[in-house]
Amino acid sequence: MVMKTTYFLPFFAFLMISCQGQVKKSEKEALAKTPDHTVKTAIGDIILPPPYATASKAVQSKMVDWPKGQTPVAPEGFTVTAFADKLENPRNTYIGPNNDIFVAESGTRSSADRITVFRDTDNDGKFETRKIFLEGLNRPYGMLVLNNYFYVANTDGLYRYPYKTGEMELKSKPEKIVDLPAGGYNNHWTRNILANADGTKIYISVGSGSNVAEHGIEQETRRANILEVNPDGTGEKVYASGLRNPVGMDWNPVNGKLWTAVNERDELGDDLVPDFVTSVTENGFYGWPYTYFGDIPDPRLKGKTSGRNDKTLVPDVPVGAHTATLGMAFYNKWNFPAKYRNGIFAGQHGSWNRSKIVGYKVIFIPFNDGKPSGPPQDFLTGFIANAGKAEVYGRPVDVTVMHDGSLLVNDDSGNTIWRISAND
Repeated sequence: MVMKTTYFLPFFAFLMISCQGQVKKSEKEALAKTPDHTVKTAIGDIILPPPYATASKAVQSKMVDWPKGQTPVAPEGFTVTAFADKLENPRNTYIGPNNDIFVAESGTRSSADRITVFRDTDNDGKFETRKIFLEGLNRPYGMLVLNNYFYVANTDGLYRYPYKTGEMELKSKPEKIVDLPAGGYNNHWTRNILANADGTKIYISVGSGSNVAEHGIEQETRRANILEVNPDGTGEKVYASGLRNPVGMDWNPVNGKLWTAVNERDELGDDLVPDFVTSVTENGFYGWPYTYFGDIPDPRLKGKTSGRNDKTLVPDVPVGAHTATLGMAFYNKWNFPAKYRNGIFAGQHGSWNRSKIVGYKVIFIPFNDGKPSGPPQDFLTGFIANAGKAEVYGRPVDVTVMHDGSLLVNDDSGNTIWRISAND
């Protein structure tokens, strides 16, 4: 296998672990002996260990090449093919109204800062045209076509460009309609966007600038939130707060409720705190940084309170600690078997703050009547080459449902987009 470099550990993460020093060793040892927490979630009770039950470890994964002819593994009855390769950190995908496929190429350490468009004219799952659509951006992530505009969520703001459906390249100057907080100790730079059904509101996900507000909560203004704005950028309000790093967003096709995938905090041990996928309640508060999974206090915020802990909402579906669950999408097509209808697919980018690596796969969360009906299931696996050596072939990040019912999975470290289709 040929070794390749991947920057997997968030910037300054090792420094954070060694120098944060917010809880004394004796206090950690005492906390580790406290009882487990039982939490009621939408999929049943979960048991969370006490803080520091295990030491906080940093294990950086290493990228290796796929063996010739090998691909990720989907369940029986599905076919996995490479839709596009030789990209540069294909972080997010958006399907336009005419089925054009827009891919934001951007990264944490280095960034192509562009959007590439693919067009599959005959709808056979293979593109005929590939072209740079927009470049010179600033870590783009979210994309949206609305009211004859193409919206781009850069890390520093929401921009819009005049756009006509079918254009393969944009040359017009953008209008910055929302200024967003950029930077941050933990590099939560992605800004996702989503419009409501009638196109009257846009929702913007903005991650925290830290692990647990260790630089002061005043540095987190308008962060760890989902914001709501009008299509022209006016009328901003905080739609939901206390969400450390909400990235994926989608609408529940049964009841129209907003859902998001959230990265939780680090440095409390191998199994704390689980990332989660949850419905989003307007004006809801989800705990960060003061508490997690409801009212469980973070020991590093001892003596500090938001004044809202009694109103903290419990997330719906825990998806594993340190899995870095990012992109998510409801499956609202009919091509996959019936059990996948209206459930959620989510990409797990993979751990760094765990003694044994976890994640590096796509999971599926089953739903019934608009509600989660069971625990997450593995769907697309095979990205881990050697768990003991922390070697991986790739890191799934975004998942996108195509108009034809197939599923696209962005592997931003393998620079490939995989297509999963159901066999006839």
